Amino acid sequence: REGPGGGTTGSAMDAPSAAGLGGADPQLQRFIEVETQKQRFQQLVHQMTELCWEKCMDKPGPKLDSRAETCFVNCVERFIDTSQFILNRLEQTQKSKSAFSESLSD
Repeated sequence: REGPGGGTTGSAMDAPSAAGLGGADPQLQRFIEVETQKQRFQQLVHQMTELCWEKCMDKPGPKLDSRAETCFVNCVERFIDTSQFILNRLEQTQKSKSAFSESLSD
């Protein structure tokens, strides 16, 4: 994919997973996991900033008015709540798939 600057943007899905490295060095696997987590976090911050800026910022000025400040706080809190909900839901789905797979292999 091409990003805004004409360069390519990677996503967490583009990065090699530690599990896919097989017998690779554990330190290398851990490094890749940490870097992938950093990339995901940066993507989330970027998405949240873009979303909340568009939603809350009518006209840029030297200071935030109280309405814009309240809007930003609420927007960030809802974004975090939604992200956490989705993460928990994906974890539950993954656990139920694993449990189902294990019951089939018994």
